[in-house]
Amino acid sequence: MKVTSQMVKELRDKTSAGMMDCKKALNETDGDMEKAVDLLRQKGLAVAAKRAGRATSEGVIETYIHAGGKLGVMIELNCETDFVAKTDQFKELARDLAMHIAATNPVSIDRESVPEDVLAREKAIYVQQALESGKPENIVEKIVAGKVDKFLAEICLLEQKYVKNPDLSIQDLLTDCVGKMGENISIKRFSRFQIGVE
Repeated sequence: MKVTSQMVKELRDKTSAGMMDCKKALNETDGDMEKAVDLLRQKGLAVAAKRAGRATSEGVIETYIHAGGKLGVMIELNCETDFVAKTDQFKELARDLAMHIAATNPVSIDRESVPEDVLAREKAIYVQQALESGKPENIVEKIVAGKVDKFLAEICLLEQKYVKNPDLSIQDLLTDCVGKMGENISIKRFSRFQIGVE
């Protein structure tokens, strides 16, 4: 199948990948748009894996204030160079992440940074629930492990489903952006403020 400039433009609009990358992906997949999208995503994952160890000492601090001014989020999003940090695409990513945090109220960025007391309290609740339901001791452990895993996926920012596209986790979103921008990107920290809530 002949790859047309319209097909290249359509793929570029869908993926934000470079023009030549889009053309190459369409040629490799004989013009199949879906396969080309998948191919570009795989390449993005490969780029992200290569870049994962690189230092992220540049970036932006972005804020999101929800309508009415009673809820706000501040986030520090880092990348490798100030060139990328100054792009509209990077700033938009930071804004979208701040909005996501406002909507979902994560406890931490990843599992390693979940406070031990939060985890211990949830585990104790799950153990008590399982024992009260009359489950045998050996089954209780498995039930609790499953519930803790689900709890962590809900409260850890990188594992949460992205509010603008629930097919992606926040980690998937960052990985896609690393592939498109060509630099390692990391969420350094965030704070969520809500009137009347400690």
